[in-house]
Amino acid sequence: MKFSENWLREWVNPNISTEELVEKLTMAGLEVDAFDYLGDNFSGIVVGEILAAKQHPDADKLQVCTVNVGDKSEQDLQIICGAPNARQGIKVAVAMIGAVLPGDFKIKKAKLRGVESYGMLCSTQELNLGDDHDGIMELAADAPLGQDFVEFMQLNDTEIEVDLTPNRGDCLGIRGIAREVGVLTQTEVNEISPSAIKATISDVLPIELSAPQACPRYLGRVIKGINPQVKTPDWMVRKIERSGVRSIDPVVDITNYVLLELGHPMHAFDLHNIDGGIDVRMAKQGEKLTLLDGQEVELSDNTLMIADHKKPLAIAGVMGGEFSGINANTQDVFLESAYFDQVTIAGRARQYGLHTDASHRYERGVDFELQRTAMERATELMLEIVGGEAGEIIEAVNKEHLPSKRHLVLRRKRIERLVGFAFDDAQVEDILTRLGLQLTANHEGWDLVVPSFRFDIDNEESLIEELVRVYGYNNLPMRKPIAEMTMYRQPEDRVWKNQMRELLVARGYQEAITYSFVEPQLQKKLQPGQEPLPLMNPISSELGVMRTNLLAGLVQAAKFNTNRQQNRVRLFELGLRFDNSGEALQQIPTIAGLICGSRLPEQWNNESEKVDFYDLKGDLEALLSLTKTNFQFDTVQMDILHPGQSAQVKVADKTIGYIGKLHPALQQELDLELDTFVFQLDLDAISSRKLPKFAPLSKFPSIRRDLALVVEDRVKGGELLDFIVKNGQGLVTDVRIFDIYKGEHLEAGKKSVALAMTIQHPNKTLEDAEIGQLIDQIINGLAQSFSATLRA
Repeated sequence: MKFSENWLREWVNPNISTEELVEKLTMAGLEVDAFDYLGDNFSGIVVGEILAAKQHPDADKLQVCTVNVGDKSEQDLQIICGAPNARQGIKVAVAMIGAVLPGDFKIKKAKLRGVESYGMLCSTQELNLGDDHDGIMELAADAPLGQDFVEFMQLNDTEIEVDLTPNRGDCLGIRGIAREVGVLTQTEVNEISPSAIKATISDVLPIELSAPQACPRYLGRVIKGINPQVKTPDWMVRKIERSGVRSIDPVVDITNYVLLELGHPMHAFDLHNIDGGIDVRMAKQGEKLTLLDGQEVELSDNTLMIADHKKPLAIAGVMGGEFSGINANTQDVFLESAYFDQVTIAGRARQYGLHTDASHRYERGVDFELQRTAMERATELMLEIVGGEAGEIIEAVNKEHLPSKRHLVLRRKRIERLVGFAFDDAQVEDILTRLGLQLTANHEGWDLVVPSFRFDIDNEESLIEELVRVYGYNNLPMRKPIAEMTMYRQPEDRVWKNQMRELLVARGYQEAITYSFVEPQLQKKLQPGQEPLPLMNPISSELGVMRTNLLAGLVQAAKFNTNRQQNRVRLFELGLRFDNSGEALQQIPTIAGLICGSRLPEQWNNESEKVDFYDLKGDLEALLSLTKTNFQFDTVQMDILHPGQSAQVKVADKTIGYIGKLHPALQQELDLELDTFVFQLDLDAISSRKLPKFAPLSKFPSIRRDLALVVEDRVKGGELLDFIVKNGQGLVTDVRIFDIYKGEHLEAGKKSVALAMTIQHPNKTLEDAEIGQLIDQIINGLAQSFSATLRA
């Protein structure tokens, strides 16, 4: 929000300097980004009149002007000027000899093509008051000769730009800023109360609210017989231009003026381009509208629009249509002043690639009681500037969907608890009353009614925040916090992320932190079966979708490193992946890793070997061992993984992730030079562990027995181990595979698996017969379940 300090001081004029005003606004949460003194960067410029303009004798594009500057010079000045609009009879800004222009440019006596020049006629660009450099600045015909230009243009002013947070939409107008300054400086605010304009014509337009939830209040007024040739007054032009809004024509300037003054957007339609009446409705899908900027948009059915009985007229709260807009021939106007629901308007401007002053305010919230005041103020200015006759205000309202003032309770004890400081009752009542709240005391504190323009105050904490903000953060006493220290209870079965980090770092990994946004095509390559979630407003085309796995970022990081001569890469990441395949978007905590390149760092004692599937599997088993949970690796077919070097990870028959080598075709498509191995696990599935239970050590000896079994090649070693433990009658305390053989002396499709079993009874020494019986039961069970035979 940019505004003129002089305009603000018309509303509230505290006895403080500009610097003090800026500091108070900033410390109250209305951060001032910049403030510029308008008249400080030039001097020696006066109002003059061109008495004569003759062609330069030696230059086609130059004129020799005779300029009268009143009593600022004993005689008329001869000034050479190249502006095409320099002509007899116009008032101009004259920089006399010794004048200083913006950029510390000093005016000196000069000679151009043999003719002397005693000054310069200035353009708006040369005075840093605009971008027009095609001609000199033309002043009003009644501008007094010789008057100091700074004084004439009221440039003893400061442009202040405030960076407002989204919750302070009430300050997007001079009125709102003035209210804040009045509260902060305890200065009276000169409120504007426009008088009700009596109707002098009977013309009305019917208004229908077909979408009352989106627009519960809509006001309209017909004004006929305006003079479209009237020029916007200089005082209004100065105010709106110093607020960053360009002057267009009187009617549009008036609506912009009301927007800047009261913070309420308005719109004016050409009455003759409205058929029948006004209908505030949702757009029909595919309906088209050409906007004031000439852009044609195809409307979606989530867009609120203003229409007549035949066609769309405007996108509500965003921009009007070109066909129904004000033009140089408009004589009859229909004024609009409406309350649009904040949620309905939010995002609609961005949806069509727009951002307007109106949408900026409606998205942050507009006072739902301000519509009639804005209408009367705009009408008052219209009749004063462009003339005409006004009809009655037509109001359509749906009270069911119209917001109401909030009723809140503020407790004394709550203030002290949150702030650590007890306010006096008189201080509380003074501050909140000046903020516009209505207070009624009760035994615990106060009952309050929040004004309609403070839609951000919606709970007790907001009230306390307002107290502290106005009282002044710097004025709060400094006290040490007093609190009881209690030990944070940590669940014993929790596997913390830092434990996982430390384990992987100890195994040579480095943690990566990559964007949650990834390149759409890369994400589709790494998870072809799932559509990623597109972003409405991506920061770049390369970061256009939310990641559905963590591999995209890790693969890009690995590629970045290998392209820079890093021949050993080990990365892991903990983060969220996003799944939109169900009814609602899921954010799933995930851990993923990647390795490629050399198995060990280069050293004279290390052989140069490349990593393989089992290197990553060993790291993953170490990670899973933190859970003390039984997990299994099972074969899996995935498009992104090598069919012979991939597996899914299961816990209790539930798949929690996968591991494998990237498919050679995908690796080539991604332009990865080294064989790359990856894993990904659901973090929640490995974030808890089985707690150890005490069991006394057996005092009796253990016995080892080895078995060499011949089984079909498809039988997995893990299945054999699980079977032996389950059928070991609690006596098999450990079983391991120590050899696998395929080849000569074995049938095709068969393999030999050598197992070492440790057998021990907790309460006695086992006899050979008992051990033999147990071994026979295990062998018979393996034969029945896996067609296993003992190797001869």
